[in-house]
Parts: sequence; C-alpha cells; structure tokens
Amino acid sequence: MGTHTGSVPNQVPQGDGYAHMVVCGDDGLAHRLAAELRGVYREQVTLVVPPSGRRVRQPVVGRARAASAALLDMVNAAVNRAGNGDSAGTGRELEATEPTEDVLADAGVERATALALVYDDDETNIRAALTARRLNPRLRLVLRLYNRRLGQHIEELLDQSAALATGGGPGSGSGSTTVLSDADTAAPALAATALVGTSKVVETDGLMLRAVERQPPRPGEVADPGLCTLALLSATSNDPAGADGSEGSGEQGPQLLPDAAAVRAATGRGTVALEHVSYSGPPLPAGRAGVPAFGELFSRRLRWSLAGLAACVVALAVALMVVTGDHPLHATYVTLLDLFSINEPAHNDDVGRQILQLLSGFVGLLLLPVLLAAVLEALGTFRSASALRKPPRGLGGHVVLLGLGKIGTRVLTRLREMDIPVVCVEADPEARGMATARRLRVPVVLGDVTQEGVLEAAKIHRAHSLLALTSVDTTNLEAVLYARSVRSRLRVVLRLYDDDFATAVYRTLRAAHPHALTRSRSVTHLAAPSFAGAMMGRQILGAIPVERRVLLFAAVEVAGHPQLEGKTVGEAFRAGAWRVLALEVSEGVVDGERAGRVDPEDGMSSGRGARLVWELPETYVLRGSDRVVLAATRRGLAELLGRRARQGSDV
Repeated sequence: MGTHTGSVPNQVPQGDGYAHMVVCGDDGLAHRLAAELRGVYREQVTLVVPPSGRRVRQPVVGRARAASAALLDMVNAAVNRAGNGDSAGTGRELEATEPTEDVLADAGVERATALALVYDDDETNIRAALTARRLNPRLRLVLRLYNRRLGQHIEELLDQSAALATGGGPGSGSGSTTVLSDADTAAPALAATALVGTSKVVETDGLMLRAVERQPPRPGEVADPGLCTLALLSATSNDPAGADGSEGSGEQGPQLLPDAAAVRAATGRGTVALEHVSYSGPPLPAGRAGVPAFGELFSRRLRWSLAGLAACVVALAVALMVVTGDHPLHATYVTLLDLFSINEPAHNDDVGRQILQLLSGFVGLLLLPVLLAAVLEALGTFRSASALRKPPRGLGGHVVLLGLGKIGTRVLTRLREMDIPVVCVEADPEARGMATARRLRVPVVLGDVTQEGVLEAAKIHRAHSLLALTSVDTTNLEAVLYARSVRSRLRVVLRLYDDDFATAVYRTLRAAHPHALTRSRSVTHLAAPSFAGAMMGRQILGAIPVERRVLLFAAVEVAGHPQLEGKTVGEAFRAGAWRVLALEVSEGVVDGERAGRVDPEDGMSSGRGARLVWELPETYVLRGSDRVVLAATRRGLAELLGRRARQGSDV
C-alpha cells in the first residue's frame, strides 16, 4: 500500500539522532493530541492520518488540522523570537490508510520516544501496537482502547514483550505501555455537567480521588477546604448565562490550584475541593441478570386485587371468631378450609356459621382467577426482564440521554452509579449500549430523536436535564432546540466536535435562553491532556474537568526535577501550575528522620507494597528517592516534566 507524505510548515529534517513523538489516528483526537504535544509540551510530532477522502468527520478533522498548524506557527514564532534556534514544537504529517509496518517505519517509530495510537477501532490500534513494539522495544506506547478488560491484557503483553526484547524488567529502561479510553476520560465530566453538586472521581489501580464542587459559604459560615482546594470556580458558574460553556469560547475561566491568599480573597465563588481519598476494594458482584424486583412481578391493579382478597379473608376470620368464639388461629384455619372448599358443610351449625361458610366459598371463587392472573403475569415479567423498559408514568426530574454509543454508554453507567434516574433515546436497536441499558434496567425509547414524539415519550417536559451525546453535531443541536421549545428552562449539555461550531451554538443558545443552563463539551478536549501526559512518560492517574479547563493527577518521581527535589512541600507548590498532594512510601522503608514528620500509618495501602501519605506538612523536604502524587494544570505539567519546557515560556 502506498502512502502520501505531506509536510506542515517548518518541517524538521530528520537525522539519526532525531527524537520525536508519533501520533496515529483517524479523527479529531489525533489532531488535538498533536497540537497538545506541540503547543503545550513543545515536542516534535509526526502525525499520521488517513488520506483526506477517507477521514472520519472530515469537517472536524479539517478544522483541527488548521488549529494544529496555527498553533504550530505560533510556537515556532515564539521560539524564533527567543533567538535560541530551537525547533521544538515542529513536526510533519503523513497520510496513510492504515498504520502498517512500512508506514510506521516511514514515520520514524524506530527513533521515536513515544507513539500514540488513537484510531477509533480497537483492532487497528492493537495491530499497530504489536508492530511498533517489534520495531522499537523501548518505545513508549499509548493506546486508545474502549474494551477495558482487553486493554489490561494488551498492556501486560506489550510490557512483557518489551522487557524480554531489551533483556530487562520493568523500570530497566524498556518501553512502557499505557492504555487509555477517551470514553472513560470524558464520561465523568459529561455526567457531572448535567447535574449540580456532584462529585468528580478519578479511579485507577484501586486509587480513588474525589473532587467535590462546593457552593460559596453563606454569611457567617466557614467553608470546609477538605484536604485542599483544587480550584476556584468562575464567579458566574452558577449563573445560567455565565461564562462556563464551550471550551473554545475564549471567556475567562476558573482559577486552578489557587494559593491560600487567593482562596481567602475569593468571596462569592464556589470551589472544587479534594474531599475524600480512599482505596476501592474489588467490585461488587453483579446482580443476577433477568431477575426483576418483587414489586415488579405484578401490576398495580393485580396487587390491589390480592390485597383486597387478603382483607376479605381477615374479615371473615374475625367474623367467625366473633360468631363461634373460636381461638383466632383456629378461626383462621377454618376460614381457609371454607375458602378452598375443603371443609365439611355446616348443616347442623347455626345460621351465622352457615352464612360465613357461603361467603368464604364465594371469596374462594374470586381468588382462583386472581391467582391464575398472578401466575401468568409473573411468567410474563420474567420472560420480558431482558427486554427494554418503557419510561414509567409520573416520571420526573430525570436525565434524558441521547445516544448509546461509546460515550453515551459510559455516561449512562456513571449516572446510574450516582443513582440518577435516566431515560435513554437511541435510534439503533443494535447500538453498543443497549445491552448495558438492559442490564441496568434503564428505560429506553427507540426512535430518531429528530422525529416528533420521540422526546415526548422520554418525558422531556418533566426532565431535569438533557444530554445530547450522539455522534452527529446537527442531531444534537436539533434535539436541544426542540427540547428547549418544549421546556425553555431545561438544562442541556451538547457533545460537539467542532470548537468553532460549539462556541457559536453555546453563545446563541445562551442569548436566546438566558435563564436556562447551556453547556457544550468536546470529548477530544477532555481526553487529549491525559493522552499527552501519558506520552510524556508520566503515570497520569486521571483528569478532573473544572468548567472549561482540565486538572491532571500524576504520580511523579522527585529525582531529576529541581522544582521539587530538595524543597519543602510548601516551597514546591506553584499556584496555577502544580501542587503536591501525597507521598508514596514503601512498606517498612521510612527512616527515623522522616518518621518524625510523616507517619506512614496515616496513609492507605494501594496493594502494591506501597502506601500513600496525605496531608503532608508544609515543612516536609522532598528527596530524590521520593515518589509523589500531584495535581497540575496541562501547562504546569509541561513546565515541570517536559523535556523542552526549560527552553522557553509556554505558548
């Protein structure tokens, strides 16, 4: 298969010592990731994309390419003004239908330091990763895989292959592998955007970090900072017409990692606080699929019928006890015998006893069809337990989720974990998330959301918010516009790929509906920082979105970083850039000097022979042998860890 090589401005000639990164993909994530590496980390990047006629979502990719080239020119201009002659942030672009061995070799994988495979197809990424690992065993691999279980096995396989090829083990300089999912990265942000006051969670290898949005304290109240304050929200964050909306809006955003003075000076602004840190245990066993709750076995009318018959039996037993003077248990027993017509006729008893026996027999005749209906209905309920549910009557205050693709499925799972009622709308009965909806017993409306009556079936007029997460921008926009015509104050969140389009839509909707909350989110914008951080060779634990910006959590070795090594925790903190949150301490390795300042028993075991210590004192001195968990902005992480960050200021 032939390839066509095209260059972007300021193409860098490649020599034997050329160290660069390679990004291969077929959608907007590849272009945004390349722009992130060039503009933030100032890396030389080779971008491999399909030919123009075969690209996915061509308008989006085209705009992403233009943004990437513009950002590239801006970086080069800044470098030239600095007069240092460095070519950081430049690169080239190749066009290829598939990432074959020849294409990867042409992209310089043998000399590259890192390779990101972010195709939308898992099989394509795995095939290219196996080829790249053979070409360069020391290559740092970052894969985009939706299948998390398969991703774990692939990560172990590629790491083992690298260790055997280089003759070493983990940590010996052999290539590392990181498997990420853009769906997992974006789902918490999309789910949290549709709600108010929900927590944002980063979870990896059993470690769970939870950041909680808190409203401004009332007069006389003292705000609880939790473990630390991660961000100050925009002053208009709670205003439906506020600035928080599209990532590309260009309006003033929140303040990440503020210092103590900024927190004290911020009045009337909400905060994002690190409230809770814990280690999650093994996942709870899933409930038996297809077994409905007891209350769902019978319809409401049938339950009322059974309750009425039971009341009749009790009344007959009490009447018999009064007439004959029998013990309550014996009276109930005789009533049941009469009910099922297995008692002797009361020929020789008084009139009252005879009348009660006749009434009991009549109630027994009514009981037989009710019992038969109960059996048939229960069998039908079990049979349809795996079928899709319909939105129940009277449902309100729920979230309407449009689209059950990769992103929609992850968002649905996240919402159900928070016990948020959800109604899904999906046009394809074979969509990826239909099985998840059945397992979670979530109501689903099958139909095209652009057709009249579909959103009404999802009870949009009583919904709390609308999440438009289909893969088509115009479909999301049409659904939101129609939903707003039904309920003008409805909270809406749009998944839009094109930042320019998202900005225009957001501003227009905000102007047309100033009292309704409107948000637009880009999956690539939320996912790119985590992929870029992983390519830099850092253990990125996850990312937490704060309005339009992203806060990263990473595990970093202190050695080799003058901004950390030899400094106290207080001195190492840089407002708006990074902040040390925890110290990883190996079991039984804490020496006497440090034991007086850091108590390892205050930490939590990660199950990997190490323990994390939180709430470090400001006077604790970081040593080269330490490993810390820190929160950082994208530019802060680039400045702290980037190989070229010291050569110029951030652009």
